[in-house]
Amino acid sequence: MDWFIEFAPIIWVALGVALLLFLNIVVKLNSVLALLIVATLVGILNGLTLDAVVISIKTGFGSTLGSLAIIIGMGAVLGKLMVDSGAAQRVASTLLNKFGVKNIEWAILIVGTIFGISVFYEVAFIILAPLVISIAIEAKIPYLRLGITMVAAATMAHSIFPPQPGPTALVDAYGADMGMVYILGIVVVVPSVICAGIILPRMLRNLDLPVPPLLKKSKQFSEEEMPGFAVSLLVPLLPAIIITAATIINIFVDRETTFSQIINFFGSAEISMILAVLVAIYVFGTSRGRSMKEVMDSFSGAIEGIAMIVFIVGAGGAFKQIILDTGIGDFIAGMMQNTSVSPLIMAWLITAILRIATGTGVVSAITAAGIVGPLIHTFDVNPVLMVLATAAGSNTITHVNDASFWLFKEYFNLSIKDTFRTWGLLLFTNSIVGLGVVLLLSLFI
Repeated sequence: MDWFIEFAPIIWVALGVALLLFLNIVVKLNSVLALLIVATLVGILNGLTLDAVVISIKTGFGSTLGSLAIIIGMGAVLGKLMVDSGAAQRVASTLLNKFGVKNIEWAILIVGTIFGISVFYEVAFIILAPLVISIAIEAKIPYLRLGITMVAAATMAHSIFPPQPGPTALVDAYGADMGMVYILGIVVVVPSVICAGIILPRMLRNLDLPVPPLLKKSKQFSEEEMPGFAVSLLVPLLPAIIITAATIINIFVDRETTFSQIINFFGSAEISMILAVLVAIYVFGTSRGRSMKEVMDSFSGAIEGIAMIVFIVGAGGAFKQIILDTGIGDFIAGMMQNTSVSPLIMAWLITAILRIATGTGVVSAITAAGIVGPLIHTFDVNPVLMVLATAAGSNTITHVNDASFWLFKEYFNLSIKDTFRTWGLLLFTNSIVGLGVVLLLSLFI
């Protein structure tokens, strides 16, 4: 039984995940309740005191919602205002006219990548989801096919490119050149998102699912009823523009000044989303002849539609925190430390395993960097390639302990099986292809 004692932390988490799937799929228990039950059991079985379990659950639930609730809520409102005003239909019809049905995936790939670099992943997802569904309805193709394309681009860009927190921290940890991370990052991202966002959805079957109720169009708008294309695209892009502008300004401004504090205030994801919603209330609402009551009905409808998603995301955060607090990440890292594998493969593998185990991309990437960072000089490997290999590992397949898994599942109204088949496969494809390109680059750099 020595082996059981040694590997008990991983065994209890694996059994917890199996129980969660059973409660969801077989018992049909609500995901919020199932996640909280399993989080409690895993914490107790892994030796946390009862008080520590309660604190861990509250911390995970609260911290996750503290960082995501406003973003998800305001993003849902923004998307609903776009749908109800015809702005989403305008963007959809214009992109279709410009690119055509055959090439619309490439347009979504570009837009998804831009959002993935510019804003937090959750912001990109919440803003782009209604647009993708509107485009799919106009093009008469399954919305999930285009949803995979959008998410593949946004997640890979989010994982690879600064100023997102994960890659920014990796650049610092490995002492890499940020400019080269951008240049070689493009080389890694392009084939990855093409494989995961263009080729994969064409290979998957049974993607023609009903449109989620929250994102169904209330009517078919005439040309005169819809706002213009430029404003329809500019308003949802406002958070990306504000956040990116704040990041650039911070390069040249002393962080201790009042001006810098003001810039960072407006450049936060939460405030920039609130500003975008305020602009949308006017641009997509009152300025187009809708009464404030009608606009607020859209607002309330969006919040009501997103409420369960917010709770599920919070419960997923509680499960993630239990896993982190039981030290499973450190346990896995220690197992992988004494090996002679290539540091690029090791960086990817450790990050991928930690991401699967903990559900947290940034934590898994930074932990892996701490383990393999000292090997850079021993193996004479390029620090930029180490950043890209680790970043690709942080974007690998995730499951029920990842808040983004539940966001994808609930927003697109999928079963757990279909979420693994779509979300899981697209991330796995992104990650594997990304590692392959990094290994090819290592032959020449």
